[in-house]
Amino acid sequence: MDQAQAHAWLATALGEARKGLAEGGIPIGAALYGADGTLLGSGHNRRVQDDDPALHAETAAFRAAGRQRSYRGTTMVTTLSPCWYCSGLVRQFGISRVVIGEAATFHGGHDWLAEHGVDIVLLDDPACVTLMQTFIQDNPALWNEDIGE
Repeated sequence: MDQAQAHAWLATALGEARKGLAEGGIPIGAALYGADGTLLGSGHNRRVQDDDPALHAETAAFRAAGRQRSYRGTTMVTTLSPCWYCSGLVRQFGISRVVIGEAATFHGGHDWLAEHGVDIVLLDDPACVTLMQTFIQDNPALWNEDIGE
């Protein structure tokens, strides 16, 4: 995947993450793009705002995309390495690629996804790292709740 395109798509997810933070939630954002590059849906983690432990950024983007005949060729873009729950969503529906803003603050299931044929693009984006590091430092209890610690 072209790095410029990956960073452009990451900007959508990062904007969603910032929305989540502004709402008092966990700053993780995601976007689902079609094989033709069309934005199908985007969203952010809303566990805190909606009191819903299942509403992760990737699931919010997936739901916003609505029903698709097939997810082959689609790309899930997320600001943070997807947890096991969201990694399962990628595998269950055959999403072809995951673009990850960063995995320094949380190393989710992206290695497992790669082992099962999902194309992984890890960007190590400094803005994503700083956003999460600051959030974790300022909200350790909320972060530990989010990751099941």
